[in-house]
Amino acid sequence: MSNLTNLEFVGLDISGKNYLSWVLDVEMHLNAKGLSETIKENNDASIQDLAKALIFIRHHLDQGLKDEYLTVKEPFELWRNLKERYDHQRTVILPKARYDWLHLRLQDFKTVSEYNSVMFKISSQLLLCGEKITDDDMLEKTFSTFHASNMVLQQQYREKGFTKYSQLISCLLVAEQNNELLLKNHEARPTSSNPFPEVNGVSYYNNTKGRGRGRSRKRGHGKHRGYNPGNGQNRHGASAKHDKEKRENNPKHAESICYRCGMNGHWEYNCRTARHLVDLYQASLKDKGKTIESNNVFIDDDFDIPHLDVEDYLEPVNEHQN
Repeated sequence: MSNLTNLEFVGLDISGKNYLSWVLDVEMHLNAKGLSETIKENNDASIQDLAKALIFIRHHLDQGLKDEYLTVKEPFELWRNLKERYDHQRTVILPKARYDWLHLRLQDFKTVSEYNSVMFKISSQLLLCGEKITDDDMLEKTFSTFHASNMVLQQQYREKGFTKYSQLISCLLVAEQNNELLLKNHEARPTSSNPFPEVNGVSYYNNTKGRGRGRSRKRGHGKHRGYNPGNGQNRHGASAKHDKEKRENNPKHAESICYRCGMNGHWEYNCRTARHLVDLYQASLKDKGKTIESNNVFIDDDFDIPHLDVEDYLEPVNEHQN
């Protein structure tokens, strides 16, 4: 593993699948080290340079290849043997690269970055196989593979007159980022929607402090309406002591009275008294001086039925006790 960490680039795999890129890396590094002449035929490089080039090439070979070419002592001979063994990769990669280039379409990718990466990969493979892809080729490939829904946009980009593929990609990347930002803003607040109103917590607390819930001001949470055990104040600001004295001085209101039917033991909001009895009670409040008969029945004169009150149906209390 320590040997792998010292590699300046990926070594040549024994299958040869990365041979084309490996050749390019070796040539560039040998040029940087001043050893490019060592892999050429009939070179007059020094023994030291030949040894340095051979060590460098072997260092970037698979262990199986090192064992196979263990007896080779010249860098040019090793270079030639590897070329004879793996140079057919060009004929294998070229048809695949041509196929990928033919079916490359911008509309098949979710992002411009993904499309741009595949574009450079295919063009590099074609270049290694001896076929050069120009900027005009890449521009035309991009323009002709826009999605059908973006035909107007495609024509606008054509009219800009780009001469380099990199200029078009830069413009597309900026447009893509702006579109993503617009979509995020739209999702955060869709069209025709209003922002959430601000809530004033202090005002809400002051307005609801000590009040009962319901549609009637007579309603409360218990027997003593508006009483707040937290501060001893009712909803009108009077103390609990004053409220108690008021109830003691006015025994009529000491108990809960229903203002709907006049009965004790319940409030108006949960009254279940029959409607006709409620009407009678309300009428009695309006006209207290008159007596209202609740069971006045008019019948024909042929039948003489006496009028009976409630007392007529009850036995005298004294007789019942005796």
